[in-house]
Amino acid sequence: MALTYKEEFIRFMVDNGVLRFGEFTLKSGRKAPYFINTGNYKTGKQLAKLGEYYAACIENNGLEAETLVGPAYKGIPLSVTTAIALFNGYGKELNYCFDRKEVKDHGEGGLFVGKQLEDGEKVIIIEDVMTSGKALREILPKLEAAANVKVVGMIISVDRMEKALNSDLSAVAEAKKEFGIDVYSVVTMNDIIDAIEKGVIDFKEHLPAMYEYRKQYGA
Repeated sequence: MALTYKEEFIRFMVDNGVLRFGEFTLKSGRKAPYFINTGNYKTGKQLAKLGEYYAACIENNGLEAETLVGPAYKGIPLSVTTAIALFNGYGKELNYCFDRKEVKDHGEGGLFVGKQLEDGEKVIIIEDVMTSGKALREILPKLEAAANVKVVGMIISVDRMEKALNSDLSAVAEAKKEFGIDVYSVVTMNDIIDAIEKGVIDFKEHLPAMYEYRKQYGA
């Protein structure tokens, strides 16, 4: 049976040591049965495949934009590889840009490298994961200062679908409530559980812990 792009991505994460199962203490202090370490993406081959999954997510959700924005620093290679994948896989030529940490006051100047944003431009923000929404809070004022753009969505690799420490809403739901921005993920925690149940990946011995974690912290 052919795998969906979501199932392929989950297997891809496992094969590259990005998605692991066991017992992990998260930054929040929670004990989680799985861990996602996007720092294990480190080769050109991995990055090329990653862009294909992000592009598939954009296409699957019917998002239309002119420019991909990659917040420094992790979003920079992600926006580049996604732009390439959209062109190679779907024939769509999108611009990309990323922010500087400080405004450049010489040469061409400005806060963004790549496409210089214009009023009315539709953009998609490309990030790796969303834990607290910090990256979104940092990039939005920069976008607003550059031009009156329309953020049509934000793409992340995995939605953990869990409550924030001081809220019953997930980080994705908080982003919608606070900023009015829809966040789309290539996969969710539920997709990962489904993949284990279907045998797309192994680790069935971790299903009870996954169910319990979702019951305790799921948003």
